[in-house]
Amino acid sequence: MKLSEFKFDLPAGLLALYPAENRDESRLMVIHKDSGEIEHKVFKDVIDYFDEGDLMVINNTKVFPARLYGNKEKTGAKIEVFLLRELNKDMHLWDVLVDPARKIRVGNKLYFGDGDLVAEVIDNTTSRGRTIRFLYDGEDDDFYQTIDSLGETPLPKYIKRPAEPEDRERYQTLFAEHTGAVAAPNAGLHFTKQVMKRLEIKGVDLCPITLHIGLGTFRPVDVEDLTKHKMDSENFWVHNPTVDKVNDALDSKKRVCAVGTTAMRSLESSVSAAGRLKENEGWTDKFIFPPYEFKICNALISNFHMPESTLLMMACAFGGYELVMEAYQTAIKEKYRFFAYGDAMLIL
Repeated sequence: MKLSEFKFDLPAGLLALYPAENRDESRLMVIHKDSGEIEHKVFKDVIDYFDEGDLMVINNTKVFPARLYGNKEKTGAKIEVFLLRELNKDMHLWDVLVDPARKIRVGNKLYFGDGDLVAEVIDNTTSRGRTIRFLYDGEDDDFYQTIDSLGETPLPKYIKRPAEPEDRERYQTLFAEHTGAVAAPNAGLHFTKQVMKRLEIKGVDLCPITLHIGLGTFRPVDVEDLTKHKMDSENFWVHNPTVDKVNDALDSKKRVCAVGTTAMRSLESSVSAAGRLKENEGWTDKFIFPPYEFKICNALISNFHMPESTLLMMACAFGGYELVMEAYQTAIKEKYRFFAYGDAMLIL
């Protein structure tokens, strides 16, 4: 398929700047692939579509405050440094993006807070990318605590407002456990303790995998021929007991639902020759777009995504291009809220 086939006009007012007051009271559009039926619910109704023995696979990655604001030595120029990933823990080496990039050269020192943290630029990686080394001699725990206190919640650039204290909690799932993501797994943001408890009582198991979401999630596709697009690699792992539980559910013809596109990518990157889930860890750059035969999941929860995004392409691959694009037009007409803090879609 071509990039232009995923283009649609999204009214600016439908891009959610803030989350719903209560996580589980976001709206939920339910799409039935077999019949083409579209239902309009609220997220807490998701429980009604699952039964005992069904599974939901969740991404338990944890977002860290990756956006730092500092000053360049001598000039004092204000610099934004976005932490992408830690390259070497012992040396405090990080892969980062800087803005404005034209002012940041190898050898420059950057100061954060009241000199609480100092970094030196040691390499250029891309036009905006740099490798920096934090000059820190204390304990690792103290270093990460300093990052946590100085850093800002890395809201996507699409959300055109400064991060606020409440975002620390709301731009994080309740099941976040393993720190390493610079973006939240959006579909998981709708889950509350009440929803999770009601699923447990009903016999629906929540099974974790981990994929640390990078900024590549938001990188625009800039080629019309989708086969020529290269996804950024993201670190992930799929381990037991999730593997055994998923395979048992598949053997029992139960529903296996990926909570979000990141969970789906992890599962589809971990398929055995026999078409079952296998333990796996490492890096995945898997790009899923129509047509694609899914091996593991028969249900997907996802937010409403931006035009021409790889996330929209995966949703179309799973739900069927025509049906999902029709559902998006319905969502616009019904004023569903889009993107990270927006509403949800369940495809069955």
